[in-house]
Amino acid sequence: MDNDNQIDKDNFLYQRYRYLGKYTPQNLLFNANLQEFSERVCYLSNLQTSGKISSQKCYEEIEFLWQQLTQSFKTLIIDKFDVNE
Repeated sequence: MDNDNQIDKDNFLYQRYRYLGKYTPQNLLFNANLQEFSERVCYLSNLQTSGKISSQKCYEEIEFLWQQLTQSFKTLIIDKFDVNE
């Protein structure tokens, strides 16, 4: 197989999308945190669905990730009006 047809595993598994909202450093950083949250929730959901972790463990992990995301939002002092734009 030649290199032109190979899929970059990191880009396939850890896709990042560019930020299209109102640019501020805080919004950009929060967007990165939000994408990471989404990615990890997806992995946890798949692990739970395939029987690798319990529903309780999945819930606890997602709850912890949510708390981290909420803290990130508060720490970055995101303007709530920017969120709705």
